[in-house]
Amino acid sequence: MRIEIPEIAVVALMGVSGSGKSTFAKRFFKPTEVLSSDYFRALISDDENNQQVTAQAFDTLYYVANKRLELGLLTVIDATNVQKEDRASVLHLAKGQNCHAVAIVLDMPEKLCRERNERRPDRNFGGHVITRQGEQLRRSIRFLQKEGFRYVYVLKNEDELNDVELIRTPLWNNKKLETGPFDIIGDIHGCYDELCSLLDRLGYALDKENCTAVPPEERRAIFLGDLCDRGPNNIDVLRLVMGMVQSGYAYCIAGNHDVKLLKKLRGSNVQLTHGLDKTVEQLSSQNEEFIAEVKNFLDGLISHYVFDGGKLVVAHAGLKESYQGRGSGRVRDFCLYGDTTGETDEYGLPVRLPWANEYRGKAAVVYGHTPTPDVEIINNTFCIDTGCVFGGKLTAYRYPEKEIVQVDAAREYYAPAKPFLDKPVTNDDMLNIDDVLGQKYLSTRLRRSIKINAENSAAALEVMSRFAADPHWLIYLPPTMSPCETSKLPEYLEYPTEAFDYYKTRGIGKVVCEQKHMGSRAVIVLCKDAETASKRFKVNDGSFGIIYTRTGRHFFDDGEIQNTILIRLQTVLTISGFWKDFNTDWVCVDTELMPWSAKAQKLLEEQYAPVGRAGRSGLAAVVDVIGKASAVLDGRDVNVEAQSSQKADLSALLERYQSRADALNLYTDAYRRYCWDVKGLDDYRVAPFHVLATEGKTWCNENHVWHMETIAKYMTGKDPIFMATKHLLVDVLDENSVTNGVKWWENLTASGGEGMVVKPYDFISTKGTTLLQPAVKCRGREYLRIIYGPEYMLEDNLARLKKRSLAKKRNLALNEFALGMEALERFARREPLYRVHECVFGVLAMESEPVDPRL
Repeated sequence: MRIEIPEIAVVALMGVSGSGKSTFAKRFFKPTEVLSSDYFRALISDDENNQQVTAQAFDTLYYVANKRLELGLLTVIDATNVQKEDRASVLHLAKGQNCHAVAIVLDMPEKLCRERNERRPDRNFGGHVITRQGEQLRRSIRFLQKEGFRYVYVLKNEDELNDVELIRTPLWNNKKLETGPFDIIGDIHGCYDELCSLLDRLGYALDKENCTAVPPEERRAIFLGDLCDRGPNNIDVLRLVMGMVQSGYAYCIAGNHDVKLLKKLRGSNVQLTHGLDKTVEQLSSQNEEFIAEVKNFLDGLISHYVFDGGKLVVAHAGLKESYQGRGSGRVRDFCLYGDTTGETDEYGLPVRLPWANEYRGKAAVVYGHTPTPDVEIINNTFCIDTGCVFGGKLTAYRYPEKEIVQVDAAREYYAPAKPFLDKPVTNDDMLNIDDVLGQKYLSTRLRRSIKINAENSAAALEVMSRFAADPHWLIYLPPTMSPCETSKLPEYLEYPTEAFDYYKTRGIGKVVCEQKHMGSRAVIVLCKDAETASKRFKVNDGSFGIIYTRTGRHFFDDGEIQNTILIRLQTVLTISGFWKDFNTDWVCVDTELMPWSAKAQKLLEEQYAPVGRAGRSGLAAVVDVIGKASAVLDGRDVNVEAQSSQKADLSALLERYQSRADALNLYTDAYRRYCWDVKGLDDYRVAPFHVLATEGKTWCNENHVWHMETIAKYMTGKDPIFMATKHLLVDVLDENSVTNGVKWWENLTASGGEGMVVKPYDFISTKGTTLLQPAVKCRGREYLRIIYGPEYMLEDNLARLKKRSLAKKRNLALNEFALGMEALERFARREPLYRVHECVFGVLAMESEPVDPRL
């Protein structure tokens, strides 16, 4: 006898004591697969014949059986199982684990069973027990399938037992050895012309004469069901899909519309609603042979498939992880209808629970059933029913490429019960006001929990709602940067040795010093074309990139200037081969944009210039008055001693105000150094310093030297707008290297430079589990006049400034850095946009923290 059992199943061995169940189990199953009631009695009580612990033994047995089946392992229950109530536990186990129950009955002659028991001294419980068990068994056999056993095999004598061949068969849904590549096609609903166009776009050679389509490069198509109803040409869709499946070019799974059509063809009284009437009408003109073929084809469709070693699952309405690769009515219903509640909405459609929001499985689940305006990607699930029959698109998902291929519907063939194409875009994946109001805690990879205060959220909400650029572009905001510790040298507020010591004392051996440009921070997000911007960023206004400030606002009020710079950067990246080498259609770059006056013109006009003019005018007048007073004193006929004392007072006063006037002149020179007239586009300068992210990847694992070299290779030196950033690698453990680093800074600042930024060699550096500053700035003495005022170098002022505290600024810098990196990583992983924006919003909220803005 040939016994076939599914690879995942509960196998109940049934037979009276002495029928040979345990011997059969040892012959055909692994020891770990067999759960024997005798063994569990012994495990509980040290006596496998102790009937008093039977209940406890079976409790333990079924607990272990559940754990095995959760892992998808075949499980054999070795017990008599001659009573219906005992078998009910087996069936309950199978139902709970969504797998088939198999009964293997050893209906051996009673005489044989008695003889075997008599040879075992531990089984001396009398022949009447075997007689009673035999009667119960024989009464049960004909009802086993009705009870719920999917497969029943009965062995009646030793010859049949010795002739058994046991085969384990994969479930019909198990296609794990099929690795693809696949083209998975969403709900067709009779849209034959669109199906032909999509197959042609996918590279299939249509053979309409033989009703098939030959795939390219050994690919196969997978149809997600709902082949018919509502659309104009259900018959040709059926012929084509059936032909491809029969030719071995495609797989097809059942959809709820296919199941309903099958019921109708079998004679069931079903309602001709939701477009079924169209299919039935079109079938009425076909011959009986074709209708029989359709009936057989639909009857052979299964609920779902598992491909590529379990990495890909396809089901009409989706499938949660615990149901994948299983077979039961519950699983089939989920595959056909989704996670329904039994209720209906105001449109008369079933209310479905958002199972994909909770999905955490490793397999990618590709499904349809619920039409959406575009492919809906949530937690490694892909809904590709884009409502072709309702005037939307017919969509294919290419696996393993993860590419979307679509064709537009020629028109609306059937009005949807629930409109979805004409409703306004609501950006449901972005933050809404409830996400940001009140105190929040955000978890990131670099810092476990970051607190966002309610008052900071309110301030950020004001900025984001009134001034921010299109939020779809805002995938990152740069962090603030802390200065180095206050210098111990008497004439400096900041000096490189403190910057080097910060990292040296925390175990960092190498740092990268980068010239600090006197410009404004600018983030550039650039796409290869507008199509990429639409697909990847969901920006549909024709734009292909953006330049925005560190608070998420457009950098340029004049969009033409922005677009011209972006076009020139596009050209540079194309010529240098960046797009190809990085295998990307977009890039996010952190830059400094100059001149400073390009963004700070109002600040110059309303703050710096008035201070300079008023200071020079006022101090010049004071110096002049003091000079005249001194001259008057020289011409007066007064006591020589008194005159000498008064002249000394005036000289000190003159010297004091002259030094203040000199300081003001230096202050004016300082800010003028960073401003120049912008007469044309070539007067702008953009200095990139971080390649932050490209498609599917953030570049925070590369060191800062790599970033400098990559930018030099692909972005600078090819267009005068884009300039390189001078940098120097310093070994903080080497005295000579440190000295060279200090001299490099001194030369930079002596020639009018702002200063430098000192970064650890690795983009992300830690001491143990503690995140270190991603950078500290060390600014030149003259530049600091712009920050702290013209007279900050005067002795009393400098002494007071040296008492500044950096703790809050540094904590803020770390939090913002962690949030910025988290936002980029989430975007690169294609997480929902609201998950990206909660981090971006967090950075913006922290910018309203009350921290000394001069730091």
